Amino acid sequence: MTAASTAVEMSTVVDIAHWVLAVVAVLTGAAVFYVDSMARATYALAASFIAVGLDVLLLQQNYIGVTIILMMIMEMAIMAVYMVMFMGMNPALMPMSMVHDNRQALAAAIGTFGVLAAGIILIDWPTRRGTPSSEVTAVLGEALMGPQMLVMIVISPVMVSTIVAGVVLAAHRTRYDRMGDDLRRRPASDPQPGGVGR
Repeated sequence: MTAASTAVEMSTVVDIAHWVLAVVAVLTGAAVFYVDSMARATYALAASFIAVGLDVLLLQQNYIGVTIILMMIMEMAIMAVYMVMFMGMNPALMPMSMVHDNRQALAAAIGTFGVLAAGIILIDWPTRRGTPSSEVTAVLGEALMGPQMLVMIVISPVMVSTIVAGVVLAAHRTRYDRMGDDLRRRPASDPQPGGVGR
């Protein structure tokens, strides 16, 4: 097997993977508006963005692809946890429609898809000018963030601390307050073990 035939086979595999991931991204994105609970919609959206991130990795944009995957996994996981904590609901079981004003939403979605697809097909893609830097990740990070990089590094732990503080202040009465160290014990006055007492 020659190097040329190996390159052709690899290119074919990448093309197939690209189309598979594209279909998965579209179907899971559509599932957000089909499923009947917020939790299923949340994780369907996460799956759609993970497929997009993997597709970006196929384009050899490793930094952006990994960032998309990690960001969407954490964002959707935190969203589901917050639904349980602050909305007092089981997002996996409580039915809820994610679609409102179906006709206008469908028309807007089809129109947007048509415009974007037409742009992809009809507009000529630009040709590369110059050569990529040997430090692609560093150059990309500088282009995306620029002088705000230090600010974002400082803001990140502040945001995490704010989330933790908000949870601590919101959970004024925990299972430890009601049960002590034995969390498996169910007091007679607690109708929901481990939950908020009435």
